[in-house]
Amino acid sequence: MKALVCILLLLETFVFVVQQQVDGGLNENEISQQISSEDGRQNPPQTDTLRAEASTDSHQYCDLGIPDIHAALRELTASVTEQKENIRELTATVTEQKENIRELTATVTEQKENIRELTATDTEQKEINRALETQLREQQTFILEELKKKNEDREIAFSASLLESGEGYTGPFPTEFTLTYRNVFTNIGNAYNPITGVFTAPLKGAYMFRISVFGVGPTTSAASIYKNGKHVVMAYTNQPQSYLHSSNGVVLILEVGDVVYVRLYPNTRILDNWNNHSTFSGFLLFALREDNLCKM
Repeated sequence: MKALVCILLLLETFVFVVQQQVDGGLNENEISQQISSEDGRQNPPQTDTLRAEASTDSHQYCDLGIPDIHAALRELTASVTEQKENIRELTATVTEQKENIRELTATVTEQKENIRELTATDTEQKEINRALETQLREQQTFILEELKKKNEDREIAFSASLLESGEGYTGPFPTEFTLTYRNVFTNIGNAYNPITGVFTAPLKGAYMFRISVFGVGPTTSAASIYKNGKHVVMAYTNQPQSYLHSSNGVVLILEVGDVVYVRLYPNTRILDNWNNHSTFSGFLLFALREDNLCKM
């Protein structure tokens, strides 16, 4: 009977200790105190004889193979401690995962913001591209208009004969005489003045000029091309009788405002009629820039 009581006491104590370990844990001294307390409650001190018997029974039952309760409790305590450590590690892992989730959420939010900014930038860039395209079209239109104007400015050519109508001689004169070619065939650019007989260069460039003279011998027929008051070339013909004819031409490099005209040589004459024998012509070959302009 005493043995049964002891076993029941030990089981009750074991259950209590396990519960305490789960709830918060007891140290070994507390366990010993609990066992002593339980022993005191179940077996109040009566006599030294009972204590001796209980001690004897305890040793007997231990000898019979009942396991050491203190060793079992220590193992249980170690197991509970290990479980607590595992729980702490798991809690730390869960916390870390939550932090990772928060960081990922922040990253996703940032990426969404970046996408919104990129979308706004793309829209803005499209607007800029449209504006640039419009500006480019306007510039192209402007450039084409300017090129058209420049090409129009470069369309320079004229040709004229000496008499507007009828037939007659011009000359002779004792000194050189500026001829006025009044019968204008072409005057593109209006650079030639039929009243003065002078061509004025509107552009810097290379120009081609030609003259032709016609007469009847024995009087000589001769005329010269002048540039800015300086003699350049002459068309000259002379024979005792019959018709006289001569021509000449030259390419001149002209600045804007340079003038070219024809002068009758002294004591000579030229003839013109409806056949337009005596003529003065000129045209622009090509314009020249400042850096490659070569002056004569």
